[in-house]
This record gives sequence, C-alpha cells and structure tokens, in this order.
Amino acid sequence: MIAATTSLIEESDPYCLSAARAGELLARAPWRRFATIGDSLSAGTGDPSPGYAALGWPDRVADVLRRVHPDLAYLNLAEVGATTSRTMRTQIDRLVEFGPDLVHVPSGANDLFRPDPDYTAIAAALGQVFELAAGTGAQLTTFTLGRAFVVPRYPDWNERVRRVNDIIRGLAAEHGAVLADMWDHPVNDRPDLLSADRIHFAAAGQAVMATEIVKGLARLLDAEVAEEARS
Repeated sequence: MIAATTSLIEESDPYCLSAARAGELLARAPWRRFATIGDSLSAGTGDPSPGYAALGWPDRVADVLRRVHPDLAYLNLAEVGATTSRTMRTQIDRLVEFGPDLVHVPSGANDLFRPDPDYTAIAAALGQVFELAAGTGAQLTTFTLGRAFVVPRYPDWNERVRRVNDIIRGLAAEHGAVLADMWDHPVNDRPDLLSADRIHFAAAGQAVMATEIVKGLARLLDAEVAEEARS
C-alpha cells in the first residue's frame, strides 16, 4: 500500500496518469460531446491539494479528450445537492438537447441523506436516469462511492453506501457503462483525501478519479478493438 502523505505530488502519484499517457490511452477515442449530470460528485467539487492541479475529475477527463479532439464539446450539468429525482427534473432535457456521445451519470449519494432511505425507490430513480442517459445513444460512465466518504450522523452510513454501490454496479452492467469502482480503491486510505467538508475528494482524489475513468474508457476501446479482430 502506498503511504498517504502530503509529500506526493501529481507527477509522482502512482495512482495518477500523466496528461501525455492519458492522451495515449484515449488516442482512438471517438467521443466529441462529453456531458456530466448529477450532483456535486459528478460536478467534480473539491478543495485544492498541494502539488495537484485545482481541477475536478470531469474537467480533467475533458482535457484528455481535447488532446484527441480539440473541438470537444463539454457540458457539466451537475448541481450541488442534486438528488436523483432533481437530476431528472432539471438536467435530462438539457442533456438530450446537447446530444452527447459520452455521459457521466450520478451514483445517488444525496438520496442517502434521509432518516430511512427507500432503496427500491432509489434503484428505480437511478435506473430511470441511466435509461434516459443511455437513450441519447451515448456511452455511459459512472462510479461507486468510496469508503472514505462517511457521514457520522448516520451510524449505518457504510451499509447505505454499500447498498447504493450495489445498485450502481448492477445498472452499469445492464447499460454497458464504464464503471470506476472507488469503494475500496487504495486512495481511500489517504488521510488528506477529502476536502474540509469530509465529503468531497480534494484535488488529489479528483486526479485519481479522472485516471480511473480514463483507464476504464481505454479498456473499453481495447475490448472493441479485440472484438473487431475476432470478427
């Protein structure tokens, strides 16, 4: 396990890709219209980290795609505090109008901030968001919530996160979404991972998140090439 210290910087972080390497991995990327929907986690909200660019993960992914397609159209519709139902009400129509070919969909974190979450309703709402986003014809990406994200006022918080993560994994498989599974990623062990609010990844974590999304997209492209070679 890599020790979690503030001596790490972006260039030496073993869980981060350099811009050049990320560009190489996505050199065959077809995506020219990238959008994100959902909440502050989808938006890439987080505090600065010494030694890391002050960028959220979706801005970082957009920068990688611009290395391939300088004319990339990028739209971040995610809103701080958005629940899944609010995402459907305020963002889906604008997403459809944008006409994306790559969309990041949310993980339902804000649906857990209630005394007794209704997981059946959460699964149905998230399923609708995935279906509507997939209906644009875009490739989907998503991520699970990390275990470092803890809300002390809910003693069962870890169980809440596990349950919504299971929902996300199932929906990702159903819709062929690229999944960055952050629940047990080693970065969770870094004491400086979270922002001051103890919810959002700081910039160092945002850099790792972007790396995981880029790697997931690269694996998808490699799988498509392998499939073409077999056919």
